[in-house]
Amino acid sequence: QVLLVESGGGLVQAGDSLTLSCAASGRSLTSVPTGWFRQSPGKGREFVAAIRAGDSTHYAESVKGRFTISGDNSKNTVYLQMNGLRPEDTAVYYCAAPIQRLGGAWSTDFASWGQGTQVTVSS
Repeated sequence: QVLLVESGGGLVQAGDSLTLSCAASGRSLTSVPTGWFRQSPGKGREFVAAIRAGDSTHYAESVKGRFTISGDNSKNTVYLQMNGLRPEDTAVYYCAAPIQRLGGAWSTDFASWGQGTQVTVSS
């Protein structure tokens, strides 16, 4: 089982950038599909981005062109670079691994989750 720890959240203004990190122990994170998800108050957890072996990446439409997911094998860490942040990006961000692509959705049935990191974007 993989242990995940997120970091890098904070309070920023609209238009600013943040980079979230998801550090893993217990298993090589960059060899399994890994995803970022987020949850804002009153809403369910939603998919943000995913990366698979071979650097195949996938994004939610709402973040495409603004967010970039990447992995560093040497640090066993997956990152989420977030540019052009908007108030609607405010949420707790979680990483999860391994995740599975099932049809058009991502399954987290067998995933481990981190504790989450808060991102707050003010207008």
